[in-house]
Amino acid sequence: MKTYNIAMVGASGMVGQKMLQVLEERNFPINNFYPMSSARSAGKPVTFRGKKYLLEELNDDSFNKDIDIALFSAGGDTSLRYAPVAARNGVIVVDNSSAFRMEDNVPLIVPEVNSGDLKWHQNIIANPNCSTIQAVVALKPIHDAYQIKRIIYSTYQAVSGSGLKGYQDLENGVQGEVNRFYPHPIAFNCLPHIDSFLENGYTKEEMKMINETHKILNDYNIAITATTVRVPVYYGHSESINLETAKPFDLDELRALLAGSPGIVVLDDPQNNLYPTPLQAEDKNEVFVGRIRRDFSCENGLNMWVVADNIRKGAATNAVQIAERLIQDKYI
Repeated sequence: MKTYNIAMVGASGMVGQKMLQVLEERNFPINNFYPMSSARSAGKPVTFRGKKYLLEELNDDSFNKDIDIALFSAGGDTSLRYAPVAARNGVIVVDNSSAFRMEDNVPLIVPEVNSGDLKWHQNIIANPNCSTIQAVVALKPIHDAYQIKRIIYSTYQAVSGSGLKGYQDLENGVQGEVNRFYPHPIAFNCLPHIDSFLENGYTKEEMKMINETHKILNDYNIAITATTVRVPVYYGHSESINLETAKPFDLDELRALLAGSPGIVVLDDPQNNLYPTPLQAEDKNEVFVGRIRRDFSCENGLNMWVVADNIRKGAATNAVQIAERLIQDKYI
């Protein structure tokens, strides 16, 4: 089997650590491995496949060596600065930040949904927002079969989506300490506020879901709105998705369609209390779908409940799957 030289930018962070775990679990074909970080973290050790590596300081010369794929998970500013440097050196960048997601010449990829868009990459590929990834995995088969006209997103997102500071705010808040990161206490509370507010009254997170769904599904005619909420859960985003289709559907056929689609696990037996929860999804790669039922308030309306681990499928696993598809489909 052919092996590849892989770099990871942000290997010491929450998502970077999970990427290392996923690469190891999936036995990704690696020859040389180059973990990189900011000057602040350079020299610190990271362990991968039982071997210790020292973090290299990321700079303009980092990609002069023979590297096939670079997984970036170090924030938008770092990606904007160094992803183009890597791309110019012939490295294919899979970027987990929002820096390039809406650029016309950058494919925004969820492998179960639109891996064909990889064919037009120009050495930078964007990993979508965590809440968008799990949503479109569930929406894609429905859209293909019944043509979605409208989507209403209501999300219930874990604190790990904010990184370590959000996680610590919940951990400390449960102990009675004052919030330091969120504008209000997150322990025993819900905040309808993820990312900053825009002039239109929506948050950046809400607009990300709207814009990224259009791009990934390649259909800008779908009417979409969103409300995103931070909840006191450590891992796992939950989403209530209400949609309307152009074509009528049989509910049993639609449920079977979802169950047979890649990356989806249907848990939908409410009479026996079977439905997805964040605890069930924690440290899993799949997207879990349940509470599948008609919305009787409109023609061809549907409600469903979609849950996934935001650090795995919503970030690390999706990025690794993109790298796998680059190899599998010979786009590298």
